[in-house]
Amino acid sequence: MNIRRLADMEAGASGTVEKLEGHGNIQHRLVDMGVVKGSHISVVKTAPLGDPVEVKVKGCALALRKNEAAMISVAVDGEENC
Repeated sequence: MNIRRLADMEAGASGTVEKLEGHGNIQHRLVDMGVVKGSHISVVKTAPLGDPVEVKVKGCALALRKNEAAMISVAVDGEENC
C-alpha cells in the first residue's frame, strides 16, 4: 500500500483516507465535510494553476486548497510499494 498526500495525487487517482493532519478549524471543517479515516476519496481535477483541487468523497464534490489537501494522507488504490 502506497501512502501519498492528496495534494500530490493526479486527476483520476483514488484511495482511502489514512490520516488527517492539521489542527483547529481546518481539521474540523474537513471532518464535517466527510474527510475521515477510512473514507474513499478521489481526485476529479485540478485547476490550471494547481489550486484548488476538486475531490469526491462520500458522493460529494469538494474544492480544497492545495494546503488543505496536503493535510490528507491517502492509501492509493492499485499502487504497491517497491
